[in-house]
Amino acid sequence: MPNGKTVIVVMGVSGSGKTEIGKLLSQKLSRPFYDGDNFHPEANIKKMSSGNPLNDDDRKEWLIQLNKLAVKHRDKGAIIACSALKKNYRSILRAGMGDNMAFVYLNGSFKLIQSRLNKRKGHFMSAQLLQSQFDTLEPPSKAITVSIEHPPKKIVEEIMKKL
Repeated sequence: MPNGKTVIVVMGVSGSGKTEIGKLLSQKLSRPFYDGDNFHPEANIKKMSSGNPLNDDDRKEWLIQLNKLAVKHRDKGAIIACSALKKNYRSILRAGMGDNMAFVYLNGSFKLIQSRLNKRKGHFMSAQLLQSQFDTLEPPSKAITVSIEHPPKKIVEEIMKKL
């Protein structure tokens, strides 16, 4: 298991369960939880709400803010839910963290995640943008990868075993 200093980023496309799994991990590990969606600039939220996907430039300031949050918690640990879709996004998140950051990749099929997004209400990320997330996704080679086909508690148990 990572030491108390490790910031764990729960990543994956929208609808993969980052917030739910992140909150459960937070409880299990007694670390604060932060939902990366809460750190998006208003312009990003408006763009996604209007049905337009974000690009690298849109995401840059958001990722820098999440990195600052991670660095702030480097000495005590935290759980951050963040899509972290590309390798260079994960590099921005990891800056200044050394070995004090770990990634958990929530992996699921387009069909399963789309069905979840179709049921989700009140979120700025619509199911119509899911393909753009899959198109952007560069699955991590250095992460704890878990399937999202199981119930959340079972997913957290699997993550805990791999930590």
